[in-house]
Amino acid sequence: MPDVRLASPQGRWILFTTVLGSGMALLDSTVVNVALPRIGEDLDADLAALQWTVNAYLVTLAGLILLGGALGDRFGRRRVFVVGVLWFAAASLLCGIAPNEGVLIAARALQGAGGALLTPGSLALIQASFHPDDRGRAVGLWSGFGGIGAAVGPFLGGWLVDGPGWRWVFLINVPLALLCAPVALRHVPESSGGPAEGRFDVFGAALGAVALALVTYALIGAGDGSPLVVVSAVAGLAAAVGFVLVEKRRPGPMMPLDIFASRQFSAVNGVTLCVYAAFGGFFFLAALQLQVVVGWSALAAGTALLPTTALMLLLSARSGELADRIGPRLPLTVGPLLCAAGVLMMLRVGPGASYAADVLPALLVLGLGMVALVAPLTASVLASVDVARAGLASGVNNAAARAAGLLAVAALPLLAGMGPEAFRQPERFDAAFDRAMLLCAGILVIGALLAAATVRRPAPGCRRPECRTHGSVAVPPLEADPRRGSSIA
Repeated sequence: MPDVRLASPQGRWILFTTVLGSGMALLDSTVVNVALPRIGEDLDADLAALQWTVNAYLVTLAGLILLGGALGDRFGRRRVFVVGVLWFAAASLLCGIAPNEGVLIAARALQGAGGALLTPGSLALIQASFHPDDRGRAVGLWSGFGGIGAAVGPFLGGWLVDGPGWRWVFLINVPLALLCAPVALRHVPESSGGPAEGRFDVFGAALGAVALALVTYALIGAGDGSPLVVVSAVAGLAAAVGFVLVEKRRPGPMMPLDIFASRQFSAVNGVTLCVYAAFGGFFFLAALQLQVVVGWSALAAGTALLPTTALMLLLSARSGELADRIGPRLPLTVGPLLCAAGVLMMLRVGPGASYAADVLPALLVLGLGMVALVAPLTASVLASVDVARAGLASGVNNAAARAAGLLAVAALPLLAGMGPEAFRQPERFDAAFDRAMLLCAGILVIGALLAAATVRRPAPGCRRPECRTHGSVAVPPLEADPRRGSSIA
């Protein structure tokens, strides 16, 4: 039984290194958006390359993160966490020195693979190391510090872009990793699920990642009308079908399909796909809109987006408590509708927009909608399955959220009519941004209707998430597996 106490020096070191490790991966999923215009200018990249700069990271992260958790269970959580940290640092260095867009995109894909190794291990090490009496507080601190990191991310990214340059958005990870890895090796005890435990489905993970990559490629390149795009789309769909067949027939699948036999689980994941697709598309395009059209600096654009994260940090725990009392159906219906209203208010953000009159009100309404829905969404996922499968349920839901975000980043510019050079043409980008916001609002309304029609109050005594404070607007928090102390993001 784990026996490290939180108040001990070792306990503080464990918390420090797990927060630092997961914080690197979280920062690189939030700070890059504000750097995109400068990356495009410096590397002479078109909009498709900027989409891939975001999505290459998300493809490998979403496709491999379930496998990353299983590798930690099988080969040692500390070992895999440290490998992930060093891998992430090496890929970050490659991003920082990338001479062209092709190298940058490839390095971002490698970064995502490193993130898939270190992210699940972060919370798993807390679960496996701390005494049961201290575990809840340690998880709460981990979640809270992660939220602070999410809040600092856009501000830090903007400061780096406007100061030493966009390359330091990636290079800053190298010294952080060189601090994190030795601390983990010295102070964090090794743990594992044993040789017989942990899902270890390499083929399934590869098929999932390939399917996401090919479909994303087809969506980003669809405007070209190239035969390669059609081939990619067909191959991506075939890989997705292959993934389902493999997971259905494999004795120890990464994602057992029978978990979807729960109608509530399937319904809540449908809501997740809708709301996180809208969130992913919104934050990708909003950072560009504020710089390309409004004319703000990267620092100003990053700082402008802070209210949504601040509201999440301050109010999400109370939102979860309210949902416990009244049930998740109302919050999951009202929350997306509030978000849709906030997104529509962004239609006022154009040339010469005022932060106080135009941007801030929209972000406050959007943030309140996020507060209303994110914590109940996590709780509903966990309540929809047996307690023994809570870690799996959370992992699937988090993977769905990331996949929804990356597909939205790929599809929204296409659907909104953004050309390859749109981000260099403020008037055209502004018109396309308005169309994209209408699409995001529509997706959120669909999510609200789906929640109203399908989400029900959970059974009494169902399991609640330990991470009740939400700070990331990109994905839900991680949730631990109660059986083995492992987590899958």
